[in-house]
Amino acid sequence: MAHVLAAAEPLTLLKRPPPQNDGFGDDNGSTEEKAPKARRRESDPAAALAAARHEFGEHGGVNMSIEASATFTVMEPDTMRRLFTGELGPERGDLYIYSRHFNPTVLALGRQMAALEGTEAAYCTASGMSAISCVLMQLVGAGGHVVASRCLYGGTHALLSRFLPRTSGVQATFVDADDEAAVRAAIRPGETRVVYVETMSNPTLAVADIPMLARVAHEAGAKLVVDNTFTPVVVSPARLGADVVVHSVSKFISGGADIIAGAICGPASLVNSMMDLQDGALMLLGPTMNAKVASELAARLPHLPLRMQEHSRRAAEFAARMRRQGLRVTYPGLPDHPHHARLRAMGNPGYGAGGMLCLDMGTEERANRLMYHLQNTTQFGLMAVSLGYYDTLMSCSGNSTSSEMDPEDRARAGISPGLIRMSVGYNGTLEQRWAQFERALALMQQQDTPAAAAKYGKAV
Repeated sequence: MAHVLAAAEPLTLLKRPPPQNDGFGDDNGSTEEKAPKARRRESDPAAALAAARHEFGEHGGVNMSIEASATFTVMEPDTMRRLFTGELGPERGDLYIYSRHFNPTVLALGRQMAALEGTEAAYCTASGMSAISCVLMQLVGAGGHVVASRCLYGGTHALLSRFLPRTSGVQATFVDADDEAAVRAAIRPGETRVVYVETMSNPTLAVADIPMLARVAHEAGAKLVVDNTFTPVVVSPARLGADVVVHSVSKFISGGADIIAGAICGPASLVNSMMDLQDGALMLLGPTMNAKVASELAARLPHLPLRMQEHSRRAAEFAARMRRQGLRVTYPGLPDHPHHARLRAMGNPGYGAGGMLCLDMGTEERANRLMYHLQNTTQFGLMAVSLGYYDTLMSCSGNSTSSEMDPEDRARAGISPGLIRMSVGYNGTLEQRWAQFERALALMQQQDTPAAAAKYGKAV
């Protein structure tokens, strides 16, 4: 059973791909039927979301209904057989079998995600890590090879460096993804199946050269998979050459720090292969999104562009003011960021440089002291992992979200002990929040030892 998930288009059925097909219909196998060409896609993500098919409620409600059923009935016995052979399905007869296959509410969210990222299809999962894991297992296969950026979210790094090598013999080579020669040198002809990067690296905020990486990957017969969790709306990797885009939907897309979810955006043929009854990673591992979660997210996606604009505006202003204070701040929207021009060239106009910034306080002890005052003394933000919340979230990456990495790997990735990753929120007024930051910074600096004060100085 293989059903295509298409954005803003009627769903089309594809036959089950041949064994070991990665779903792209290229050298690794080909599908027997082709999906119809999609209409011209909007280049602005907000416009694309607005143009996507709107799902009304069962009784005409402006919001879609929640289909909470795990299983679905049929009126005729033979219909069940035809569903399992793929003759019937969501797009042919509006028929469903079981919500691990497809669920109408989750399917509708998938159409929205495909519209957002400008891909032919999307499938929504129970978490970001389930999306990443399933894509890599489907595309790479046992004994395959991945070239990955050396600076990745700690969970992804652990998946590639430990879990997949142990469970399926996958090998990963971590490189400076900004160095084209290093990426090319790491590729193993005939073995490398995937080049994997984050649009904006977690936590160092390096911006990947997606067009270059897509060119290098495709010349080697590999696929470029991009994690766009930090920059939804800001950058559209698929429009720049990425084959697959993955998200932790829990972050900016959700916006409420109350949902765990993920998404895979790419060709319909890939989603088909991942939903195959015999060897599809999504079908057999079952990272199924709950329909109630899908309904919540579908209601939040329309205002994601507005939220990202304000996240970006606040982060840009805070970064500029921190720089004027003499602090070591990293933000791709600052002109002196090494990838500032790259992000401007790749980004969607009007959405800024994202809501993430990094502040290097030199030592873990100084970082912890500053975060303590920011949360407990001035109420600037919250010490918590994750990102994309309406309040500012901050954590010391080396001992939290990047702690899965060995100290040597963290050093190579540029993750210093005193690095604070900050997801800038938008509640309160900007001036209110800045005054809280300045007060916390002054309190932290008053507690510096003479040696630390001499080394790091005072805010100006």
